[in-house]
Amino acid sequence: MTSPIDIEGGGTPAAVGGAPEPTEKKAEAERLEGRSPGQLMWLRFKRDRTGVICAWVVIGYFLIAALAPVIAKLYGKNPYTLYGQDPEYMTDNPVLDDFGLPLGYFGGVSGDHWFGVEPQFGRDVFTMLLYGMRTSLFMALGVTTLLMLTGVLIGLVGGYFGGRTDYFLGRFTDFFLSFPQQLFFIAFMPVVTSFFVDPRDETPTYFRALAILIVLWLLGWMGMSRLVRSTVLSLREREFVEAAKVAGASPWRIISKEILPNVVSPILIQFTYLLPSTILSIAFLSFAGVGFVEPTPDWGRMFATGAKVAEQDPAFMFFPGVALVIFVLCFNLLGDSVRDALDPKSGR
Repeated sequence: MTSPIDIEGGGTPAAVGGAPEPTEKKAEAERLEGRSPGQLMWLRFKRDRTGVICAWVVIGYFLIAALAPVIAKLYGKNPYTLYGQDPEYMTDNPVLDDFGLPLGYFGGVSGDHWFGVEPQFGRDVFTMLLYGMRTSLFMALGVTTLLMLTGVLIGLVGGYFGGRTDYFLGRFTDFFLSFPQQLFFIAFMPVVTSFFVDPRDETPTYFRALAILIVLWLLGWMGMSRLVRSTVLSLREREFVEAAKVAGASPWRIISKEILPNVVSPILIQFTYLLPSTILSIAFLSFAGVGFVEPTPDWGRMFATGAKVAEQDPAFMFFPGVALVIFVLCFNLLGDSVRDALDPKSGR
């Protein structure tokens, strides 16, 4: 004989397979009622452990990059000193052998040099990586912000006004899409610098950073523009936009108050995919020799050096490579989590 089931609160037994009870669904709906879209997105995001972990990893990267000078000072090394050629340091603690290769195991890893040293020069790899992350991450953040602002502006204007405005902006976008990006990066960087710097003079680091920003900005905003335009085209015929027009709202008020809030989700998702892609583009420019050069620490320049010494010292590329892979992977996973959290039909 089966005993009656004691149900707290007078509810019904749980469905087979652990399905939520009707009372639980009702309580959940009441709890979420009145929440803003941003609050609902945050609640869904917090349930995604992968997204939360990746968010903390990404935040940690930016914090480490921002605090690179402080960490280097506490560590007692810097990325510019040639520890393999400094007579004082070589006498007390040599780091390179007679062939210019790191002494010790795995690229010279030791208590003094946690990630080893650079072949030929003996620079500390740990501080080179810290400052290289600082250069790449904040350059990519600035470039991605410019790409987002430009693409959103052109996409909003073309998608909402349509007609000739959309036609000419569309052809303008097609013109920039016709350039082969990677080849144009390599060809255009020396042209930009030669306009303002005498070829006999050394190009300042700040000017190289500005030239990289300009080149990546000119050739990278089109994807964001196309995405925003397609979204706006579907929104401008909706009832709330027509109601705003009937009420006498100006076009710019309709764009800023009615349309723009509804395209925030795809913009945010695209931003999370665009930033790691920009980091790889900056690294590619330095790897190709047209980005940052000696002695500026940079991820791409470290890969270029590692490629030259891969046979003699394969360990030199290990730490920069692992750091870059972890960052790009976590940022892409973070983008997936943000997309799922912003999707109201998501089951997360």
